[in-house]
Amino acid sequence: MNMYDLIMKKRNGGILSQAEIRYIVSGFTNGEIPDYQMSAFLMAVYFQKMNMEETVALTLAMADSGERLDLSAIEGIKVDKHSTGGVGDKTSLILGPMLASLGIPVAKMSGRGLGHTGGTIDKLESIEGFCTTLSGDRLIRQVNDIKIAIAGQTANLAPADKKIYELRNATGTVDNESLIASSIMSKKLASGADVIVLDVKTGSGAFMKTPEEAERLARCMVSIGDMAGRKTYAVITDMNEPLGNTVGNALEVQEAIAVLQGKGEARLTEVTMELASYMLIGGGGAATPEEAKRMLRETIDNGTALDKLAEWVNAQGGNPQWIYHPECFPKAKWEEAVYPAETGYLTACRTSEVGMASYLLGGGRQKKGDTIDPTVGIRLLKHLGDAVSADEPFAYLYGNDRQKLEEAKQRFIQAYTITQRPMRPSPVIQTVIAPQ
Repeated sequence: MNMYDLIMKKRNGGILSQAEIRYIVSGFTNGEIPDYQMSAFLMAVYFQKMNMEETVALTLAMADSGERLDLSAIEGIKVDKHSTGGVGDKTSLILGPMLASLGIPVAKMSGRGLGHTGGTIDKLESIEGFCTTLSGDRLIRQVNDIKIAIAGQTANLAPADKKIYELRNATGTVDNESLIASSIMSKKLASGADVIVLDVKTGSGAFMKTPEEAERLARCMVSIGDMAGRKTYAVITDMNEPLGNTVGNALEVQEAIAVLQGKGEARLTEVTMELASYMLIGGGGAATPEEAKRMLRETIDNGTALDKLAEWVNAQGGNPQWIYHPECFPKAKWEEAVYPAETGYLTACRTSEVGMASYLLGGGRQKKGDTIDPTVGIRLLKHLGDAVSADEPFAYLYGNDRQKLEEAKQRFIQAYTITQRPMRPSPVIQTVIAPQ
């Protein structure tokens, strides 16, 4: 078996065996297969595509390329959730405490943000003292004690995915269904959860721009999970505007707290409830989405979810008083009101541009290792379909650099389309795909 023959086989439309795919992944991960040959292979996959059996084989090979997190010592059915990335997406901070307060164990490995997409780890680290570096033993012990832990991904979790993704990003081979699905699912399988719920975004702020693309990717990932023996659900959600009222690390944590206090923005609350309901069903805590949502709402109404968030923060070294007193979060130096370009109705949003405005303020990073400013960000006052007036602000920007603030403001204003006719925004929940 050699790499040249396998490149030619895939280039000519051949179907690779499980052994051949494992040879490629193992060889590239340990350095035996050079970048230029792997680049050629990825380009062949990009144009010739992979069938489902090849995609599953690639996913499992990448999941097995490093350590797999063994969560068998955690009592109960372990649930996990993954988002394909968006702007203002803080659902993990909300659904985790709700599920944990109902006795469902949530053991989650999360990443940091890159570019305009925020990471759960960055948001948690905006809480004073919060530690996201947990050993496997400590994570298991904490989940058994309080039912929830979220930690940063270990360096050796699916290392093949990291190497392959960096090469895809540099060679124009990111946009391929099998490569996207295997990248996401390899990390989820290696993370050890029994149930996986996928939040697949679609729209102007998502990688999959159309609902059709999002559904194809979702069905592919659910099939991978099913064939790998994991109960997997996918919820396709709208990302044609930011989720919730805030974009930015500390601001999003404060908004998550508001949801758990029963004061959540409608779209954010709906997405969180939908995702959490299938995690609760998969974890054996409810039989139907309706029953699950009723139980989840009770954790907000009776305050147990908010208390669980404070308990979780305390367990990972954070200051739990910040949860009950969110005014303790540090604030940016300047608050800038943003006025729409004209009077009318918000009819379209280039969501990634809103994310870039937050990035320009200092809320994102260009490359791993860059520092971010947890205090900066955006607070939205209006959403798609709302009427706006040129005389009234429709958002506030928060920053610590006047020049960056002005650049971000112009980018934010240009992200929105205003017309004289109202429109009805897309439903935030579009499709749910359940395991067979």
